Amino acid sequence: MNMTTLTSTTSFSITQLTPYLICFILFLILLEQISYLSKKRFIPGPSLVLPFIGNAIPLVRNPTKFWDLQSSLAKSTNLGLSANYIIGNFIVFIRDTELSHKVFSNVRPDAFHLVGHPFGKKLFGDHNLIYMMGQDHKNLRRRIAPNFTPKALSTYTSLQQIIILNHLKSWVDKAHHPIPLRVPARDMNLETSQTVFVGPYLGPKARERFERDYFLFNVGLMKLPIDFPGTAFRNARLAVDRLAATLATCAEMSKARMEKGEEPSCLIDYWMQDTLREIEETKLAGKPAPPYSSDAEIGGYLFDFLFAAQDASTSSLLWAVALLDEHPEVLARVREEVAGIWSPESDALITTEQLREMRYTQAVAREVLRYRPPATLVPHIAAERFPLTESYTIPKGAIVFPSVFESSFQGFNEPDRFDPGRFLEERQEDQIFKRNFLSFGAGPHQCVGQRYALNHLVLFIAMFATLIDFKRDRTDGCDEITYVPTICPKDDCTVFLSKRCTRYPSFPTVEELVK
Repeated sequence: MNMTTLTSTTSFSITQLTPYLICFILFLILLEQISYLSKKRFIPGPSLVLPFIGNAIPLVRNPTKFWDLQSSLAKSTNLGLSANYIIGNFIVFIRDTELSHKVFSNVRPDAFHLVGHPFGKKLFGDHNLIYMMGQDHKNLRRRIAPNFTPKALSTYTSLQQIIILNHLKSWVDKAHHPIPLRVPARDMNLETSQTVFVGPYLGPKARERFERDYFLFNVGLMKLPIDFPGTAFRNARLAVDRLAATLATCAEMSKARMEKGEEPSCLIDYWMQDTLREIEETKLAGKPAPPYSSDAEIGGYLFDFLFAAQDASTSSLLWAVALLDEHPEVLARVREEVAGIWSPESDALITTEQLREMRYTQAVAREVLRYRPPATLVPHIAAERFPLTESYTIPKGAIVFPSVFESSFQGFNEPDRFDPGRFLEERQEDQIFKRNFLSFGAGPHQCVGQRYALNHLVLFIAMFATLIDFKRDRTDGCDEITYVPTICPKDDCTVFLSKRCTRYPSFPTVEELVK
């Protein structure tokens, strides 16, 4: 058989198969649409979806518009639900607070698994605090609890203030024109997290590598899970491995220091101190080392903390600045309260006792978190069929999105108004409408570091308001919400900054505190 005959035969075979291939693809598309509609049933959502990818492109291109549409669909009926389809995954958006609590509280054990991010398992890996469930998750949270005792939080508070001050000074020094605060705030938070979590164990060169890898990770968070060499998602996944390995090395160094009986100077020291105690107890009892005590495991969990602290905190700081600028009466009251408790002229750090005395500033921080919760959605996957309402059962495998944002605007008095007074003792809306305040989640996966996060926001508000004069560079749509991946003002909170006080406080250095 010559080459011409072979080519002719091959072309003929492909020509013959083409109609069957087309029919097969059309059949798959039809099955996909039928599957989507059978899961959707009567709840609002698109009648038809693009084959295979669904509405992934609109979600990635404009997340704000996508989720606003899901919210509008959920509001269109009294169900408080809407549906959509993303890359082979059926999704359910939940607007109603009580339905969200059914997901958060896990009323039927193992019915829902927290995923944290739609493609999170591919990015973070299976062995992650976010994905742990049941008794293993409870045991690990118990192990983590000593990292957030009042003594530990006091240590972190000192470190937080020094880093905040250093960054505020650098912002003002560079503010010859209005500056967008998102990147400077993100850099400040990354340095804060690195210092609070692993203190002296991350040297200058390691920090540079760490920041590069964290940037790659952040970029990949907002991309489709295309895991090929050179793609943003692959770069992010590899960056996570390197970041966890770096933190595991920090855990090893901390363990060696704590074995010498030195005082803890950062979060990993408190963790290692408690871990070493448990290891010794199990050794004396003739038992194997306790679970979750290896350096590699702890490094992975530290990265979970870093991820939880970093972008959410950046979002809150930006909205705090934006809302204080928009509400000068709130700003004036914060400045008055802080001035009565702490003065930068004293060169003294704000103590934890003074922080507790700043009740109005605490209320402002809580209202910022209610009004603009950083992580607006907390995705879970349905591990089994779950009767969410009397008429609708969530199918197994669906990705469920309880909306923290929507809950924040339900129940509270005049919820659309920024009003810190709602969190003061005379009104106590934080207690009356506690089920609607979901900024730190609820149920088994409620944020274990919420006191640390709130302290950071209060310290920033107190110091920023006291040390800096600021004014937003307002443009059309500057306060519109954008996802990066937590929510931020569309203009990245662009502000004019200038020095407000005659001199900055003179704090001890971070090196002096963590040596």
